[in-house]
This record gives sequence, C-alpha cells and structure tokens, in this order.
Amino acid sequence: MEELTAEAQSAPAAQPETAPEQMALEAAVGPASGDAQLKAAIEAIVYVAEEPATAAQIASALQEPEERVKRLLEELLAEYNAPARGVTIREIAGGYRMATKPEHHDAVRAFAKILKPPLKLSLAALETLSTIAYKQPVTAPEIMEIRGVQGAGVLKTLLDRRLIQTAGRKNVVGRPILYKTSKEFLLQFGLKDLSELPTLKEFEELRRLALIDEAAEGAGSEEPVAGDQEAGAAAEGAPERSAAAIEPAPGEEAES
Repeated sequence: MEELTAEAQSAPAAQPETAPEQMALEAAVGPASGDAQLKAAIEAIVYVAEEPATAAQIASALQEPEERVKRLLEELLAEYNAPARGVTIREIAGGYRMATKPEHHDAVRAFAKILKPPLKLSLAALETLSTIAYKQPVTAPEIMEIRGVQGAGVLKTLLDRRLIQTAGRKNVVGRPILYKTSKEFLLQFGLKDLSELPTLKEFEELRRLALIDEAAEGAGSEEPVAGDQEAGAAAEGAPERSAAAIEPAPGEEAES
C-alpha cells in the first residue's frame, strides 16, 4: 500500500519537467513571437534601404500580407518616436526611412566635423604599404629592392598618416630603420589582426581596381597632374607584373 502511495505521489511530479519545454515551444510559435521576429526583419530592411522602402516592397520581400507589414511598421514608428531614441522612422515619398531626430542635429553636426576624410592612397603608397604589411618588419632598402624604385617620400606619407610606424633598427651595417604596420592600419582596413590580410590574389584585384580608378581620374582631367601620369604609366603592362614589383614612372617618386 505504501509503495502504491509513493508511486501515485511521484507520478505528477514528473509533469513539471516537461511543462516548461512545452510552454516555451508554444510561445515560440505563437503570434506574439511571430510578430516580434517579423518586426525585427522589417526594422533591418528599413535600416539598410538606401531609398525609402514601401510597405508593398517589404511585404513582397518577406512574403507577408501587406496589411500585417503596415501594422508592424506603425508599431515601429511609435517605438522610435520615444524620447529615448536618437533616430526615428519617417514616412518619406510613400516609403519608410530611418533618420536622426531634428533635436539631435547639432550634436550630429558637431560629430561629423571631427570625422577624418576617407583614406585615399596612390598606387605607389598602396604598393609600399602592402610590402610592409606582408614583409614586416622591413627596411627602406628592402622595400626599394622589392619595388625597384626609391620610396622615401612614400614612406613619409605613410608615417604622416600613421599607417606605419618604426620598429627599431636592423642589426646590419648602417643599422637601417625597420618599419611595420600600426594599429591605425588595422582600423582603416577593418582588420582584427594581420592574419586577416588579403591573399596575394586578392591584393592583385585591389591593385587592378586602383589602377582603374587612377586611370579614370586621369581621363577626366584636361591637364593631367603628375599623379595621373604616374597611374597611366603604371597601368601599361600591369597584368604581366606582380603587385609588389610594379615600377611607376620616374615622376612617381618626386616626393623623395
């Protein structure tokens, strides 16, 4: 009798172990959770859209009823209109787009003024920087041997932009200065560390794009400046030479 009583008491106790899992499953597939996930997806779309995204476009992309998308958009608008939010979702030209709130424009403008202009390097600087990145620590004579030209002026430019830094002196005759990439180099190129450097094949593609950009700038100018002439000279026969061995026109190293 005591054994039957014990079994009867223990049977209900096993149910609560599965009850939370069942409740979690029901909540995950419930309408509220579905709305939350869909609202998050809508928010992401509005955020990345370059042009105002319409409810019809969003509904089509997500394969959801347009009315449901409109309802969730209205909820998002209400949430973003809260005073604690620095950005809002606005209806513009029949679509929806994220924007900063007018009351924060002065703060945003002050921040924008201190931003650095986008980093732009000449082909010579890009080649020198890549040589240092892959061969570091490396000396100026070693860089010159790889590139085939003097590069003191380019090294000064890279130092001024804090993309490289000195790393002591090499213990050879003359004790030349060693150079290596800096933390600013990692920041500018979005690298976690040097292990994320592109392969030589990827760098060849970057070099090719740099050649195209510089050649396009030269073509758009009636009187090409020295840098444009260098780009055109470097572009001739570029496919037959490696990224580290391109020799620019004599004017390339005028800085030195």
